[in-house]
Amino acid sequence: MHRPPTAEAEVADELASVRPGLLAGYAGELSGARAAVLTRLWRGLAHEPLPWVTRREPGSEGLTLRLADGRRLHGPRADPYATGAHVTAVRLDEVAYDDPARLMADLAVPHSAPFAAELGHSVASLALSRAGRGSGPREWPARDWEWEQRVTDGHPFHPNCRSRPGFSVAEQLGYGPEHRPVVELELMPVPAGECLVTGVWPRWLREAGRLLVPVHPWQAAHVLKRTGEGRLAAHPLMALRTLALPDGPHVKTALSARLTSSVRDISLGSVAASAVLSDFGEAVAARTGGLLHITRTLGAVAAGSPDLAAVLRESPRVYAADGERVVPVAALATTGLPRSPAWLGRFTALALAVGLRLLELGVALEAHGQNLLVVLSQDGDPVRLVYRDLADMRVGPARLSRHGVPLPGLPARMVTDDERVLRRKLFGSLVAGALAGTAGSGTALRAALESAVRELPRTPDLAALTGEPLPAKALTLMRLSPRTSGDQWAELPNPLRDDRL
Repeated sequence: MHRPPTAEAEVADELASVRPGLLAGYAGELSGARAAVLTRLWRGLAHEPLPWVTRREPGSEGLTLRLADGRRLHGPRADPYATGAHVTAVRLDEVAYDDPARLMADLAVPHSAPFAAELGHSVASLALSRAGRGSGPREWPARDWEWEQRVTDGHPFHPNCRSRPGFSVAEQLGYGPEHRPVVELELMPVPAGECLVTGVWPRWLREAGRLLVPVHPWQAAHVLKRTGEGRLAAHPLMALRTLALPDGPHVKTALSARLTSSVRDISLGSVAASAVLSDFGEAVAARTGGLLHITRTLGAVAAGSPDLAAVLRESPRVYAADGERVVPVAALATTGLPRSPAWLGRFTALALAVGLRLLELGVALEAHGQNLLVVLSQDGDPVRLVYRDLADMRVGPARLSRHGVPLPGLPARMVTDDERVLRRKLFGSLVAGALAGTAGSGTALRAALESAVRELPRTPDLAALTGEPLPAKALTLMRLSPRTSGDQWAELPNPLRDDRL
């Protein structure tokens, strides 16, 4: 039977045309990329509430999953907080699989076919990403956007860590931050009267009664299908659609492509609320005693549609003094600092103190490794935090009221007094996400948390963090549930209570 070409083969064919010098490196990275994606997938299969997994049986030789149709899926012990590529194969009954896309296709569960295709793209794009990285020791970057470009592997736990459907190989090389390009944003002119504007849209992006909206070139070509009247050079950040202007602010562009889990646009509601949200974030951050800064939104514009919108935000580097560096948490592994248990303990203590203080006030941050940044002293010590992109946080009116903090006019989806929702938002992103990804294993995470919690105030939120299963987004379940909107959750073994980690 004829099989269509795999994503790996398709990327190889395109690469031979657009960048043949990377072809050998790409081929050499495929095996490691399969293991990296399979490791992430196995974590999801082992720990998420998948309806077709009826029982999980840990044993001395690993973990066996009993499936609803009677089949057995066997793999190694699944540390839910481990990163890297430690799963090289799993067995479905008697057949071994080292390819996550082939495994998902042969599982043949509901909606597995499109997810298998995404996994294939994730493997191929990850191999491409790794093929372009340099070798040997690297100096710490001097510019903020260079930190972001050191992150080759994407999300530490999502099986779609590098899936970029809709992007050709040339577009991945031209727009992906890990390939270190300079991206030419298209400047689309729109009559000022047709635009929703909040904050201050700068003079250099205005002309003769028109606003110039920076547009990602992928969006211009594939969605708007037109070019602008000028271009603006910028450096792509981890979010892909957000770019750093040279010696200037960051610009968040509309990019109607699926990245990892969802299509991320810039809604009209988020543009309308951006200034209020920025002021509110700055006000609550002021209550942390200087341990947290929020990057302010300078201006936002939407030209009648989420497809043509942009946000200008100050660079996190404005919160670094001379000799200090601001590093996204996702890039900390490239510094080597987390290998020190003492350093990891100090960073964990700082992050938890800030996150729990804001949660007590009524603000639950989406503090994953992309949104959360740490300011490092000249000696590499973590001294304070910077947070960017407030759009996904949750706010509890009752908690705010108890602390005398007025609730501004925020989008309804952000406002809730549900304690479980607030704690899930913070714990799932900060502890099961940023801190776990930095620690790299359950053992290291447990040691860092044990050190940190001893110094924290005893609050109901801390009791929930230390005494209950740890929430994490069920990333695999979400990709296999396309008709279910919103986040879905898994409960992971609490590293402070489970001796198996």
